[in-house]
Amino acid sequence: MTTVAALEKLLAAGRDNALLRFGLGNAYLDAGDAAHAALHLARCVEFDANYSAAWKLLGKARLALGEPEAARAAWQQGLEAARRHGDKQAEKEMTVFLRKLDKPVR
Repeated sequence: MTTVAALEKLLAAGRDNALLRFGLGNAYLDAGDAAHAALHLARCVEFDANYSAAWKLLGKARLALGEPEAARAAWQQGLEAARRHGDKQAEKEMTVFLRKLDKPVR
């Protein structure tokens, strides 16, 4: 059974929480399915708005879907969450992602 299938089975059994949604989002993103990843990561941050790692991945999923402004919004919210939570590594990473969005395309 794949990771996605195992996690989907837990979700179907009613075990819905931020950690499960993060795991699903991460697994779908790793599998190249940004649409499903974004769905689960958005649900994750609904459960826990301070989940900076989820905001970071949500931004990556949105960017993969060709939605740079949605990615920007996720990373900006993630920066706020990281600062509230003291997550310096996530703060650094999302700052870099935002800078890359602001670079002109050549």
